[in-house]
Amino acid sequence: MVTNGGKTTLTNKLIKTLPNCCVVHQDDFFKKPDQIEVGEDGFRQWDVITAMDMEAMTNTVKGWIENPVKFARSHGVPLSPASDVANADERTHILIVEGFLLFNYPPLQDVFDKSYFITIPYEECKRRRCTREYTVPDPPGLFDGHVWPMYLKHRRGVESSGLNIQCLDGLKSKEEIYNQVYEDIQNNLHNRL
Repeated sequence: MVTNGGKTTLTNKLIKTLPNCCVVHQDDFFKKPDQIEVGEDGFRQWDVITAMDMEAMTNTVKGWIENPVKFARSHGVPLSPASDVANADERTHILIVEGFLLFNYPPLQDVFDKSYFITIPYEECKRRRCTREYTVPDPPGLFDGHVWPMYLKHRRGVESSGLNIQCLDGLKSKEEIYNQVYEDIQNNLHNRL
């Protein structure tokens, strides 16, 4: 998924409105900087799957699958008490897995009920990336020399994967994207009940 496309913004809004909702952020699984290779382009390879501890991330997702109530409690997520809940939606547990290389990692591909891929064009992506403040600023040329080319490479992989992934237009307003995904999740939940 594209950098600065709105993944975290969407996720943060969804976890506030969906009952019993936990989140796993792929960004939490980056390896230490000294473990990140420097590529032929001269940049640290942060935008490749080997920059993350994907085994640990997969184990975290499996932990939620095995026991969503225990996972939620251990992560401080408030739960709807099952005995007090008449609405079946509130007895459902939801895990949002948010990241930019989720669909390029085969061990995770079978665990998603719904998959979304936010896209934005080059110009908007670069504008957003340039206006965002990072703890460690991007070195000159990183976006054009590494970030965007890696996004295009990973996007081609997703498009040719045959996975059922819904593309979202990242140029739409945050509210429009949220409403589209929220409604889709609600419909999915009602179809499963």
